[in-house]
Amino acid sequence: MRLRQALSIRYLATIACLGATLAGTRLADSRQPDSLVRPLASIDREILGWRSLEDDTLPGDILQILVPSAYLSRVYQKEKSQLGLFIAYYAQQRAGESMHSPKVCLPGNGWEIVRQGAADIEAAGRWTTINQYHIENSGRQMLALYWYQSRHRIVASEYLGKLLLIKDAVTSGYTSGSVVRITVNDDPWSAGEALQFAEKLIPQVQRSISD
Repeated sequence: MRLRQALSIRYLATIACLGATLAGTRLADSRQPDSLVRPLASIDREILGWRSLEDDTLPGDILQILVPSAYLSRVYQKEKSQLGLFIAYYAQQRAGESMHSPKVCLPGNGWEIVRQGAADIEAAGRWTTINQYHIENSGRQMLALYWYQSRHRIVASEYLGKLLLIKDAVTSGYTSGSVVRITVNDDPWSAGEALQFAEKLIPQVQRSISD
């Protein structure tokens, strides 16, 4: 009897999850894609003494994989150090799908994830948790910070992002979002600078994706 009840509960829970996903997908498909309020290129070219060198153009094969609605690939420099900034914006996402995670893309580009963790930063008066990954490629050690940012929130977890995407599709119809990544040399000075850069960057990204 207990086994039958447990199976029934699991069956109903599975049906509920599938139903929510289907409903979210249909509702998201019926809405118009969300547009950027300001282009990503309007993000300041100088932040905390970091000055941009150039905006890069992604190769066609990479764009075919990422398929962003808009993106920004930019290199900043401060003294002799460089900081890489990459933002991919998606005007509409389908429930049940997600943006390409740096956790997958970095190893795909030859980077080994040596250690992964998180960092808490204060941006626009709020504390936010972002991902902090130590990566290595052919002896070169780098630090990668990344997070997912939308008009509603900032999250570090890909899995939580998927669940909230379904919620947004059902409640508001807005499923737009972006993945933001910062890379610097993996040393104490650069790590501290990158975290401060992220704090100043988050409000600027927000101004681009929402009023």
